Amino acid sequence: MTENCAPELPPVDAEAAEQMWFEYLASKGIPRADAPHHIAESFGDHPALADELLNEMLHGTKRATSSLASDYVYYNERVPQPEDHCIVCDGQGQPRAILRVLSVERSSFFEVDAQFAAAEGEGDLSLEYWRAEHEKFWRRTQKSIGIDWKPEDTGKAGGELILERFEICWPEAHVD
Repeated sequence: MTENCAPELPPVDAEAAEQMWFEYLASKGIPRADAPHHIAESFGDHPALADELLNEMLHGTKRATSSLASDYVYYNERVPQPEDHCIVCDGQGQPRAILRVLSVERSSFFEVDAQFAAAEGEGDLSLEYWRAEHEKFWRRTQKSIGIDWKPEDTGKAGGELILERFEICWPEAHVD
């Protein structure tokens, strides 16, 4: 199957995600009223990629992720902030882990350094791999919403990258 013909991600199993979230809060002694901001989503844009990235989080070195600032505007979503949490789902929309955002930075495509590329935990961990794969990914995902994206666009106002570093905080077996 080619990248452009990959099946879409199914919706997140909201009930299972909520149950995981409440179990996490209870285990940490956090009252629901004091819960930090959180979302539930899969990484990537198709089931196989979501599973691959989740596997790198749970069994590899993935401790960072990047996205386009313009996507948050397009989808009317809040840009992540430090201390936010994300319930990460697999390629079937099932919640598998919770991460806590440690830091958020804005950058252009060409300002991303080798250290951040390695922290994304993908491929051979090199900056070259990161650039090649992320350029393909963003060209594909932006094309799907009618935008002809190119790396040079990230240096312009509103076109920055959002670079997040995170730690896994649930399930306990995968806590750093």
